[in-house]
Amino acid sequence: MSHLSLRPTPSLIIFVRLSIIAVVTALLLFTTTKTLAPLDTTVYAQNQNEDEVIRMRTDFVIVPAVVTDARGSRVPGLSQSDFELRSDGREIKVDYFSAGAERVALLFALDTSGSTRDIFAQQHDAALALFSRFGRGSRVAVLYFGETAKLALPFTTDTNAVSSALNVPSASEPRTAIFDAAASALRSFDSSRSDPAERRIVVLLSDGLDNASATSRKTVIKEARERGVSFYVIHLALFEPRDGRLVPRPATKGFRELAEQTGGKYFMLGDASDALNPRASYNLAPVFKAIEEDLQGQYILGFYPMESARDGRFHQIDVTLSSRNKKRLRVHSLREGFVLRSQ
Repeated sequence: MSHLSLRPTPSLIIFVRLSIIAVVTALLLFTTTKTLAPLDTTVYAQNQNEDEVIRMRTDFVIVPAVVTDARGSRVPGLSQSDFELRSDGREIKVDYFSAGAERVALLFALDTSGSTRDIFAQQHDAALALFSRFGRGSRVAVLYFGETAKLALPFTTDTNAVSSALNVPSASEPRTAIFDAAASALRSFDSSRSDPAERRIVVLLSDGLDNASATSRKTVIKEARERGVSFYVIHLALFEPRDGRLVPRPATKGFRELAEQTGGKYFMLGDASDALNPRASYNLAPVFKAIEEDLQGQYILGFYPMESARDGRFHQIDVTLSSRNKKRLRVHSLREGFVLRSQ
């Protein structure tokens, strides 16, 4: 009975080794392509009916910007080719571009003191309408605060849950910690699954008097810039007599800057006649409309930083216009830089 020899020949060994190398190389190339590919905007449902998520790397950085003409009016209709983006002075590729905020992560931070709570109770529908105006996949959260902050509703797309959470409960805390609450709001973005291309904003409603915060305004502003979060601050002014007339009580230092230095806007509601009228009503609908228009009038640019930027340091971002637009238009970047931690 004859036996088949199983000893491999040199040519067979070389062939097998080359085949293995080819397979491994192909797998490595596939993996690298999956990791470093340009922005993939394919939408996937977290479950089959709700909660969309964009498939992107988590180090994706978005840069909101507005463009104005010589009169200060917003300029619509620009395209990606009209913009140039630089990080630390070096020109970088724009991997994502959107005219207007398509997806928004919106957190309502609501002061639970008596006057603020009562005013917001009248604006329940206006707040829901603001949320509904943004694209599918946008999310909303609700945070209450007095001396302490409580995340009443984590980020969700469930409008019924949002509606319930906007019914602000009464609070007995005598002091108010606005900057502590703002810091808690920022952490809420960290603890949730997010779309890297979404526009992150906090709508903060308060009388502006902080007498309990341990967190400084500078810390909150710095962390908001690093996370790409803008504060839209609604100041429900309190009035006091001075020189025979009623004047607004000054807000705590940094309250207004919380909006102006994070790419948001500051709004002040109320006047002396409202302070004298116990039945005065406040209409937040125009404020919410102004917030919507501000967001829709922005351009959103996104990019993937180089691996060397993952060093825990602050990296400057500059947005400019192409040469054909530089003389007649101005661009205002709403994000100054970013910080990436090493993993």
